[in-house]
Formats: sequence, C-alpha cells, structure tokens
Amino acid sequence: MTSMALNSAAGLSGMLKDGHTSLEGLDAATLRNISASKELSRIVQTSLGPNGMNKLVVNHLERITVTSDCATIVKELEIEHPAAKMLSLAAKMQDEECGDGTNLTVSFAGGLLNATEELLRSGLHTSEVIAGFKKAGGYLDKILPTLVNKTVDVNDVSELVLAEAIKPVLAAKQFGSDVVLAPLIAKACLATASKSDSTGKFSVSPDTVRVTKILGGRMDQSEVIHGFVTLRNVETTITSVSDAKITVFGCGIEASGTEAKGTVLMNNAEDLKGYNKSEEVKMEEIIKSIADTGTKVVVTGGTVSEMAMHFIERYNMMCVKITSKWELRRLCSAINASALVRVGPATPDEMGFCDEVKVQEIGGRPVTIFRQTNSISDGCRLTTIILRASTTNVLADLERAVDDGVHACKQVCRDGRLVPGAGAVEMELSVQIRNYADSCPGLDQYAIRAFAKALEFVPKTLAENAGLDASHVLAGLSAAHANGHANAGVDIEGGLDGTSGNKSGILMENEVYDILSTKTTAFRLALDAALTVLKVDQIIMSKPARRK
Repeated sequence: MTSMALNSAAGLSGMLKDGHTSLEGLDAATLRNISASKELSRIVQTSLGPNGMNKLVVNHLERITVTSDCATIVKELEIEHPAAKMLSLAAKMQDEECGDGTNLTVSFAGGLLNATEELLRSGLHTSEVIAGFKKAGGYLDKILPTLVNKTVDVNDVSELVLAEAIKPVLAAKQFGSDVVLAPLIAKACLATASKSDSTGKFSVSPDTVRVTKILGGRMDQSEVIHGFVTLRNVETTITSVSDAKITVFGCGIEASGTEAKGTVLMNNAEDLKGYNKSEEVKMEEIIKSIADTGTKVVVTGGTVSEMAMHFIERYNMMCVKITSKWELRRLCSAINASALVRVGPATPDEMGFCDEVKVQEIGGRPVTIFRQTNSISDGCRLTTIILRASTTNVLADLERAVDDGVHACKQVCRDGRLVPGAGAVEMELSVQIRNYADSCPGLDQYAIRAFAKALEFVPKTLAENAGLDASHVLAGLSAAHANGHANAGVDIEGGLDGTSGNKSGILMENEVYDILSTKTTAFRLALDAALTVLKVDQIIMSKPARRK
C-alpha cells in the first residue's frame, strides 16, 4: 500500500521501506567498495602468468574446480558484493570479446583502486582522481599502438605464424602445453576460417571449433579431426562407411502413436496375426524409401524402435543416436545437412555428406567420428579437437586453454599487430605515463602517476610468481626501459646474470608477444570498471526477498 506520509525526522529511513540499508560517504561507501574490489583482485593476481598458482574452488553443488583461469575463478566464486561484481562483469566481457586478458582486467582495476585509496587518504577529491585516470587512459590509448614491434599479415595467415602468435596465451594457462596445443588450435581454426572477398582477411568463428575430452592417455596424443566426434557407439553392426550420404532426423524413428485411445476388435486368429503386419509393412516402406535416396548413415535425435532397427540393418545402413539437440545441430553444420522432423526420405538439399564415418576406440572408449577428408577444400564447416589427459580437472583446464586460444586466433586474424609480452609493454607504458605526469599541471598529476605505478603490477607479479626478487627485477626493468630498451621483459625461467651468477630475471631479447587488441580491450574495461566503482558515493540496498 502506498503512503504519502513522511516522517522528516527519520530522514532516509522514513522514506524507504523497513529493512533497507544505506551507506554513504568516503569511509562507509567509497572505501568499502575499494576494499571489496581489492580483495577480488588479490585473489586472482597470484594466478597471473605461466607460473601462476591454481585456485581450488568448491561451489554450492560441491563441484570442485581447480584452475588458474581468472574468468572461471570469478564465475565460480558467486560474488555478492556489488562493487566486486562490476569487476567480475568486466572480466566476463573481456572473456567474451577476447578470451584472454581477464586476469589483467581484474588485477589492473584492483591496482587502480588500491592507488586511489592512498590518494583519497592523502586529501585528493574523487573527481580529481577520476580526471587524472581519464587523462592517463587517453594517453595510454594514444601510445599503445606505437609499441607494436611485430605484425601478422592477416591476408596470408599460415598455421606456423598463427601458432607462434597464440603460444603466449596458452602458456599463461598451461605452461608447457603451448608447444602441443598451439599447432592443433591453429590447424583447427584455419580449417574452418572463411576469407572475406572485400578485405581479404580471414574470419575465425569460435563456434566452429569444438572440443571433445577423452580421459586417459597423454596430452601429446591429442589430435584435430576435420569434422564431428560424438562419444557414442553406433546402434548397428556396421561400424565403418565411406563416401556416405547422411539423413538426420530430429525425431525418433518409430511408428507414431495416435493422440486418442482406440479399441481394436479382432474376430479371428487371422486378424491377430495381421495386426502388426500392416505396421511392419509401413515401417519397411519408410526405411526402404530412405535407403533408395542413397543414404548410408541415419542419425536420429530420439529413440529407434526394434522394428526400425531391423530394417535399417537389412538395408545395410549405419544408425547413430545423438540425444543432445546441441550436438545434433553441430553435426548438421559439419556435414551440411538439415534435421528432419518427420520420418521419411530426405530431399538432396536436406541430406548431408561425409567422406568417412567410423567407430574408433580411443582410451578404451568407442567414439563415432564423422571425418571430412576430400571435401576439406570445399570448406570444412566444423573441426573437433580431441583432448587427452590423465584427470578430469586437467582436461577441463586444457579445454579452457583451447577456448582462449581459439579466441586469440580470432583476434589475430582480425588485427595482426603484436606488442612485447612478459610485462614489457606494461613497463614501457608505466615509464612513458610517468613522464607524461611530470608535464601535467594540477592535482590530477598525482592520479596519473598512480596510474603509471599501477601498471607495474604485471612485471612485479610475474617476477613474484616465478620466485624472483620482484624489487630487483622492477629496478632493472625500469632502468632498461629508461635507456630505450622497450622490449625488455621478465625472464620467468630465471636466466643467470653473467657477472654475479644470480638469476637476473630480465629478458632483454624478448621473443614473447601479446595481441594488441586484447591488451587494449583489457585496459579499457579495467579503467571503466575502476571509474564506475569510484563514482559511487552511496549504497542503498532494500531488504532481501525471502528465499523459499
């Protein structure tokens, strides 16, 4: 019921319903939001880079996830705090757009907010901090493209070049696996890539590269299949067919039942003997009409009656049952078929074609492989990467790494510009933005300088996760970049210093590259998330609804 009465003495409590919560001011709202965001970034920051640590997360369904992938960690944490949720949304958007750089997004946003807390306690106003961060962000967008030191020709992308470009992305998730996975992902992506007639660029769709996980074996036993793989055996005795025309049914292959109940009157034994005869004749007629179209493989998304299976065997056709409608759609995409909703012969346009359909045993498990060989040149619509590993957790982590690698291929084919990796580009940006702050008058120069310092978290964290002396590495990198060595990065393998014999941790000849578009998007999303948190000066929460 709406009430027009207002108790002015009660203030905000008199205007809102009972049970609401209101927090406002620097200490109650702004610093609490900063603290929650910092805590989230602290959780994921140790998972940055090839030597990043794994997190073991148990969700409310007692499902265990072991991973260093920031997007997965943030998703499984089930964050409640609204400010920390903004950072998780930024990570989700980065994962959807680029597939990589989610940890950079959350950690950099947390670093900016950590620097903001010190500035606010020093007496700066929030608006001055926001203005300084915006200036620094604009300057970063301006100088980041100038740091490009390698470019992939997007009009002529080869498997070898693409594999080299995505290796750092995979190494950050599964260090050591990049040597095996990168060529597989590059091969799978280029097999389904389409080339634009107007621009000449390759276009990679992540939906056309699927992953099938089979437990057991070694990771180097993983392979790429040009086509579709289902983890099921066939229903018939025929296990191998070549040059197969395929008819796909979205429904079951069985006699349809009537909607209303009926009564059958049988007067003699002949009526009883012939009762099923008409159904049998009709089913044989349907299966024969399907076989007459040249169909060698029948795929169904529903049940297959024993009578239908009998006639499928009689007419020497293979039958595969795929119960998942999503897998059925992927199969249709791989073989260029249309799923029928009626039981009957398909037209030539509705039928699919596959060079080879066979049952193969992998890891002691029978799988059915729809492989395209000769028709790859005509445009393979789907590729499947079969992943092998010893445990389910490793398989799940490899699948996430493959997904990130496919998105990285998409970014490289769209924009082939690469920047120095291993923390080199962040250190160079930090040095240049710090010099820019010295030329800026006004109080916002402190915020610009804090922005530059926040960028140092990448080389610092990489050094810490590699077991190096972070302060020594940062000092060496800062000196190297000040002397013009823009490509100098962190040597996570700890190369020995020639003079002292200790681990220098500095990589002067840097052969690690990051994708420019991924970095640009990550910095933009991190800055937007941090500014959104900073602009909140009051939190008003209504009473939570009761959960049944």
